[in-house]
Amino acid sequence: MERSTDKLARYTLYALAAAAVLALCWYFRSTLVYIVAAAVFSLISGPLMRLLGKIRIKGKSAPDGVLAVISIVLLLVLFFGIVTQIVPVMYGIVQNISANLQTASFSSSGFTDVMRKVNERLISAFPELGRDFRIETTAAEFIRKEFSLSSVTSVVGSVASGVASFGVALFSIVFIGFFFVKDQNLFRNIVAALVPDAYEERVKTAIGDIETLLSRYFIGLLIEVCGVALLNFLGLWLIARLDLSSALGIAFISGLLNVIPYLGPWLGAALGTVLGVVLRFSSAAAVGSDLNFVAVLLVILGVFVVTQLVDNFVFQPVIYSRSVKSSPLEIFIVLLLAGHVGGVFGMIAAIPAYTVVRVFAGTFFRNVKAIRRLIPE
Repeated sequence: MERSTDKLARYTLYALAAAAVLALCWYFRSTLVYIVAAAVFSLISGPLMRLLGKIRIKGKSAPDGVLAVISIVLLLVLFFGIVTQIVPVMYGIVQNISANLQTASFSSSGFTDVMRKVNERLISAFPELGRDFRIETTAAEFIRKEFSLSSVTSVVGSVASGVASFGVALFSIVFIGFFFVKDQNLFRNIVAALVPDAYEERVKTAIGDIETLLSRYFIGLLIEVCGVALLNFLGLWLIARLDLSSALGIAFISGLLNVIPYLGPWLGAALGTVLGVVLRFSSAAAVGSDLNFVAVLLVILGVFVVTQLVDNFVFQPVIYSRSVKSSPLEIFIVLLLAGHVGGVFGMIAAIPAYTVVRVFAGTFFRNVKAIRRLIPE
């Protein structure tokens, strides 16, 4: 029978080993981030590679290395194609709003009346502002002060450093991801090699289940972002009558913010409505009939509301429930806990992390009653 002192010594060694592993992980955290990002990249590229593998020429498919390269190149082309199309649009939106704030050249008397009433309320509430106070003029002065020429050097330096870091990260992720995509079993074999032989097969099975679930989740999330952006774009362009580039930029921003569960759609709708109203009444972007301020506000807000309803009842049930095999109540509680602990970034990482924990719990702790009830076969 093992003595209590021996147990204490053994547990102490386990604790020291775990602490050493955590310390190493923290010290090499950037490398671990690259590996995790490459694994996510491979989860998205894997289905595309398998689809390309079904294409046969003279009864033979291309080698796995060639298929992996083609899959990665296609995804990179898609990514940089979106960036090169959207960044100029977003820059144009900022320039347009900045120009209109500085010149106060809005084409709608309704908007002008609203701004006049806002200024009157502010002056009556805060007489020390002065009778000539204008909130739009103050905003323009703030923009000119914060983005003056004196800050160009620091901005250029920050941008250059950011571009260099982004280049290193992108190359590392693509390079590591190539091997993960080429050999779909590589990641699970690496993890299985770190565990005792008695658990190796169960670990491989668990990682295979995790890869399947997360692959479906990330692909579904990508489809959701594109679907939300497409619906908002069509609504802003065809119904709210924004010009093409402005509608595209606002739709893309709202689609990206929608990645944040529950909170993101509200942020996207609020930001999109503000940008849409300002751009709709600017002289450079006004298209169509001359509607009053309230009508345009309701139309733009209605576009985001309808898109959100479609997202809630069509997109999210498929992605959050079916892809990771969890109930909506589970997902909601997990997101609340993750948001409390890690904020926005915690909510973004909550569902993938919970999926990993859920699969391993169902694989190794099936004898626990609570887990058996929570995680069915």
